[in-house]
Amino acid sequence: MNDFSRQLAEQLAEIDRQGQRRHLVPVTHLARGRIAIDGREYLNLAGNDYLGLAANQEMLADFYRQRDDGNLLACYGLGSTASRLMTGNTRPYAELERGLAALYGTEAALVFNSGYHLNVGILPALAGKQDLVLADKLCHASLIDGMRLSLAKVVRYPHLDYRAIERILAKDRDRFRQVFIVTESIFSMDGDLADLAELVRIKERFAAVLYVDEAHGAGIRGDSGCGLAEEQGVRQAIEILTGTFGKAYGGQGAFVVGSRLLVDTLINTARPQIFSTGLPPVSIHWLETVLARIPHLRRERAKVAELSQRLRERLRQAGLPTMGSSNIVPVVIGDAAKTVAAAERVCAAGYWVKAVRPPTVPAGTSRLRLSLNAAMDWEQLAPLPAIIKAALD
Repeated sequence: MNDFSRQLAEQLAEIDRQGQRRHLVPVTHLARGRIAIDGREYLNLAGNDYLGLAANQEMLADFYRQRDDGNLLACYGLGSTASRLMTGNTRPYAELERGLAALYGTEAALVFNSGYHLNVGILPALAGKQDLVLADKLCHASLIDGMRLSLAKVVRYPHLDYRAIERILAKDRDRFRQVFIVTESIFSMDGDLADLAELVRIKERFAAVLYVDEAHGAGIRGDSGCGLAEEQGVRQAIEILTGTFGKAYGGQGAFVVGSRLLVDTLINTARPQIFSTGLPPVSIHWLETVLARIPHLRRERAKVAELSQRLRERLRQAGLPTMGSSNIVPVVIGDAAKTVAAAERVCAAGYWVKAVRPPTVPAGTSRLRLSLNAAMDWEQLAPLPAIIKAALD
């Protein structure tokens, strides 16, 4: 074994000792929120297909029935050939971005290849040495990496502690050209919500810019599916509003909506946008199809909300600690090894549940993350609290 291989082996051995080694598992997606792994079916509580669209067989069949010789390359092609600034900006991109801007009531929209691409690209493109980024302590890793790549000073305030933001800005606002307040709308591990109206008030008081990541809100919250910002009545007051297509939209990619100036600036400065090959036409055309349906999926959004509330109540009745008020329902256990063992027992009962451990969550807060979607029924979920309780005994 050479030095490099020995280094890798030691690194993996340390990950093993910490109980944090992960493995890739091939899955097949099925209807009603289920997956198949090695010939066995599970209810999938580890995915993010919140409206059940990615595995909606009827919708997929209808989508592909529209394919013909005339639209095969334009709408169903498997390669975009280049970055969007070269020849990768196919016609479906323009139509999708017009649709997003219309839905959100903004001047413009811009699609990125993924939520990670988007979040590691925006802050480095906009924030410089004269600027300050104030970010919630529990912001997603992609936002953290974007902060690290930017040249701005970064301060991460305690989770949902908006008085901390005001204290910082009351003392230091005049030292900086621009301040970016960064938050998720629905936090991906705790399932709790930001008070976006309060953040709007603070950013207006201190002449700051508000950057809200709606990865877990887009499609699944708000009357027309425009997320928590719509639900809380502040959609038009947020300068940088982002969402992902990889969750409720059942597709691939991510987007930012805002002013034409913002979008034109990002087209010219966001490196993941400039230097990545565009998404294939088939992916973008699928998102056009989904976008047309999103405002009308109120029944599905209501169903997910009802399932989530009911499951939280049953978990608490079983003496299991949970939190949040979204369709992300955590069961906090604490110890990483105990959480892994519990997840394995729950999986053995037919529920695909993953143990979420550090560094994804803070030390001592390992948990089972239960993610509900509209394709599920209560009859599938009802046995789960007792199963988790037994797995921890």
